[in-house]
Amino acid sequence: MADNRVKDPQDWTTGDEPATGAQESYLHTLATEAHEDVPDNLTKAEASERIDELQERTGRGK
Repeated sequence: MADNRVKDPQDWTTGDEPATGAQESYLHTLATEAHEDVPDNLTKAEASERIDELQERTGRGK
């Protein structure tokens, strides 16, 4: 049975809004650890997806 509590960020109704301050802060922390740059003006959905990618790269994954 699929877990319906976890939605794809692209399906979020607020996914096209600007990333939150918390997302930006955590994203910059992860990007620093991964020696990556963070693009400006990410949406909530884009930031979430980038966080997931960087968590895997840095070993901070779920």
